[in-house]
Amino acid sequence: MDDDLLNRLRRDAQGLPQGKFHFPALYGAGWEDLWIGDKVKIGRAFLKAVRAGQIPDVEDSGHKVGGGRVYRKI
Repeated sequence: MDDDLLNRLRRDAQGLPQGKFHFPALYGAGWEDLWIGDKVKIGRAFLKAVRAGQIPDVEDSGHKVGGGRVYRKI
């Protein structure tokens, strides 16, 4: 994940209400247009960034629902 995307996701995550969300909801417009390989790559990079504490106030719930990992805005 490049720095521009990481910074956009950090900024957008700040605006989320507290609670659970799936990554595509945070990524926003264009997610459905990505190739599956790009979705997997970006999704894994986001999970790694969350686990490393690079996305403030977002944590991995440790669960998947509907084929996607669930994150929590705290």
